[in-house]
Amino acid sequence: MYESFFGFTAKPFQLNADPSFFFGSRGHKRAMAYLEYGLHQSEGFIVITGEVGAGKTMIVRSLLERLNPNRVVAANLVSTQVESADVLRLVATAFGIQCRGLDKAGLLLELETFLTQLAAEGKRALLVVDEAQNLSVAALEELRMLSNFQIKDHALLQSFLVGQPEFRQMMRSGQMQQLRQRVIASYHLGPLDAGETKSYIGHRLKRVGWNRNPQFESAVFNQIHAYTEGIPRRINALCDRLLLAVSLAERRVVMVQDATDVIAELQEEFATNTPTPVAININDLALDRLQVGGELLAEAAKLSGNLETRRLESRIVGVEQSIGATLNVLTQLLQAVQRQPQASLPASQPFPEDHK
Repeated sequence: MYESFFGFTAKPFQLNADPSFFFGSRGHKRAMAYLEYGLHQSEGFIVITGEVGAGKTMIVRSLLERLNPNRVVAANLVSTQVESADVLRLVATAFGIQCRGLDKAGLLLELETFLTQLAAEGKRALLVVDEAQNLSVAALEELRMLSNFQIKDHALLQSFLVGQPEFRQMMRSGQMQQLRQRVIASYHLGPLDAGETKSYIGHRLKRVGWNRNPQFESAVFNQIHAYTEGIPRRINALCDRLLLAVSLAERRVVMVQDATDVIAELQEEFATNTPTPVAININDLALDRLQVGGELLAEAAKLSGNLETRRLESRIVGVEQSIGATLNVLTQLLQAVQRQPQASLPASQPFPEDHK
């Protein structure tokens, strides 16, 4: 909508991960380096984690764009909220293997045959698992077992596990020990800092032909970073709304007030509505004007009477229990005294008196 107003060739801040907009921040470059290292190793698992919208999918797609399809056959697994029994079927389907009607043994045989054929053709198989935090421990174990497929010392399948921060906690659990031993590299992708946020915005604008139209007041970039916390997807959402607001006002400069207004709108849209407690002073109520029908008074009296009755019954039960416990202790003491033999004293000897 605002693209034509500013002379852009495309929308600069779309939410979908487009590899042509890849921005190489320090963190993104490092994560990409880990993925490239893993590809060079041709085995095991590479784990990439990060906050929602941090750019994990962008990194993976950017890497896949650069792969030679004649050398690497990649499959992407995105539907991870499944039972462990369905994981193998999803993997087979992602690689284009017909698996209808096959049991687990049949699936494993088809997968091994497919992977072996790729190796014979001089190709490698790469499985990319997105949203890995949704997988159960049993499902992850199924994926680990697939890494056992090999010809001599050559692994037939390599996997990238991409997930949110909670996946790091899963990987640290004792149940993941065997899988951890297969991980050859892992990296947690953090947010952009303030300087990277400014460069990120400029990078995306330049990709669509931005020629300083619109211009940005310098303080706007700090506002954007503070609100989005350096998360690329949040930056995209805010900047998209910001450019729309400025274009509707038919202005060519994005000002601090524009950012303030748009941020306030977004906060209001996504605010959680919680009821505000109302303080009531009983002294301010005109109780003398309160009118209550006879039936309501009778019902209230009945409820009040029932409540008092229940309270009295509860107290009586408590007293009965206390008396019963006391009688029980006294009975035990009497029985103990009766069982003890009494020592006999000579008839002429009186009980000793207390010394004064």
